Amino acid sequence: MEFRPCIDIHNGKVKQLVGGSIEDVGDRAQENFVSEKDAEWYARLFKEKNLKNGHVILLNHRTSSYYDSSRQQALAALRAFPGGLHVGGGITAENAQEYLDAGASHVIVTSYVFRDGNISYENLYRLLDSVGKDKLVLDLSCRKKDGSFYIVTDRWQKYTKVVLDEDVLDMLASFCDEFLIHAVDVEGKKCGMDKDLVSLLGSWNRIPITYAGGIRSLEDIGSIKKLGRNKIHVTVGSALDLYGGNLEFEKAVRFAAQED
Repeated sequence: MEFRPCIDIHNGKVKQLVGGSIEDVGDRAQENFVSEKDAEWYARLFKEKNLKNGHVILLNHRTSSYYDSSRQQALAALRAFPGGLHVGGGITAENAQEYLDAGASHVIVTSYVFRDGNISYENLYRLLDSVGKDKLVLDLSCRKKDGSFYIVTDRWQKYTKVVLDEDVLDMLASFCDEFLIHAVDVEGKKCGMDKDLVSLLGSWNRIPITYAGGIRSLEDIGSIKKLGRNKIHVTVGSALDLYGGNLEFEKAVRFAAQED
């Protein structure tokens, strides 16, 4: 297990949000924390701690008046930690190279791949042609509906028709280097991780997966270690003291690195 840091950018600022609360109309969201520090500061900290493979996420739509300021924050973070961070939010085959050139090790894609509720194989192959499998992370963040986990897009506002299960994981793994998966129903709520989702991911475990959502304590990280067979990587957001929470950053990093 690796501790994977995160830098979430909304309206030009580093924030922690309740994941399911984001609205493109009015650029609104329920905020847990708004940092006085910029994305570059966090990137330099993660570089100093040698915490690679964290993710920088732009949480504004490309039509938002805030999009450019969020984008500039993301680019500054990538330049501060070249080769150390993944980046997502509005990534397409046409603009992915810009972020790689700025220093991203991988680009993270959801909405471009899931169109009208279905998987766009055309866009998947465009991404493979433009960046290659080894630089692509697919974000399969999901919400539970009718007893199944459905992949959601557009800053987690829209359900797709695609259920996250082992067959879908098998198929999509052939296109990418890693998965990033937020449990959106608990994202930002500090109410504990989604055990059902972690159990599903832990039983599959064929390419690297980073799980995020609801983690509030070392005990939660320990549960993910057990259910994920110490292979699922973790991201902690709102609960972390870096983002106004009570869980100590240094302790979380050390705990995740421990071998059982």
